[in-house]
Amino acid sequence: MQRPILYLFLLAILATFAGGVFAQDDSCTSDCTTETYGLTAAQLESIEKITLQYLEPNQSLMHDRRYMSVTGTTAVYDAPGGNIVRTIDQGFNYVTALEDANGWTRINGDEWVESANLTDVSWNVSSFTGILLPEEMPTDYTIAWALVNMYPSKTPGGTPSESYDLIYRYTELHIFATEIADGYRWYQIGPDQWVHQHRVAKVLPLQEIPEDVTTEQWVSIDLYEQVLIAYENNRPVFATLISTGLDRWPTYEGTFRIYYRARREFMSWGTVGDDYYSLEEVPWTMYFDDGRALHGAYWHDGFGYRRSHGCVNMTITDAYWLYQWVAEMMGSQASPDIEEGPFVYVYFSDTYQ
Repeated sequence: MQRPILYLFLLAILATFAGGVFAQDDSCTSDCTTETYGLTAAQLESIEKITLQYLEPNQSLMHDRRYMSVTGTTAVYDAPGGNIVRTIDQGFNYVTALEDANGWTRINGDEWVESANLTDVSWNVSSFTGILLPEEMPTDYTIAWALVNMYPSKTPGGTPSESYDLIYRYTELHIFATEIADGYRWYQIGPDQWVHQHRVAKVLPLQEIPEDVTTEQWVSIDLYEQVLIAYENNRPVFATLISTGLDRWPTYEGTFRIYYRARREFMSWGTVGDDYYSLEEVPWTMYFDDGRALHGAYWHDGFGYRRSHGCVNMTITDAYWLYQWVAEMMGSQASPDIEEGPFVYVYFSDTYQ
């Protein structure tokens, strides 16, 4: 009975020895093949990163009004409990509150609504801001933003790994390499860290001024990346996330000019019961294509995704910066009449998948 036991013992020793040999054979020789992706940690360490200057969130502009959503069809009165002067039809409706008085809220000069029909959404005003771009843009990586909270994957197409720190929405990312997995692009943002193309928005300055653009200052709208870039001649000076039109109400490609500017604008459009909206005091508005405008949006914080009726939504801080940048060129804070302002070039840098 001792021979089988001894035999098994010797097999165990041999297995341990063999396992040790194979465990030490992790380093690849010239004869073995190992699939690698992107840059190594050492290569990434050698890349000099540029520190970008973000706009400071303009708290005074973001919270100088109480923004309210309107519930259902709402009557507007000339005084608390007074006469009905108009009706706000049911739809996507927002107003600004000026004062409250015993269950009533004043929304304009002498216009009042019942406070129960309003919900304060001031907390939802986005604090995201764009970046002032350096004279020398990085060449070893592409600047991008995270569009969702996410964990990176260890390999292209891999499962997100919670061994990494959570990347929060709107975090600045640097893309060093691209791989294709399952028909989609995956971007390397660090050593063995990869994210899906749908989860980021890239800043891709145009390499040439579009043929029809003749103003020194001009703006590009990348409908694919949902990124706006402001230029002075051929130099990009500012970039930010935007929200353009949904498929049903698209922001059209083409070359346009800003033709009318207003600090605050009332916007209303659509069919009641379908796509009707009424938005009071839309900030820092600049029209460029019929009723489509560049403007601030106080009613959502979903920049980087399409969600408008054709306009180009920005955060209030970003819209203010762009408005003042144009005002300096035009020499006025608002349009006295129809004018010819900076060009706006709208295009797709890629095709939606």
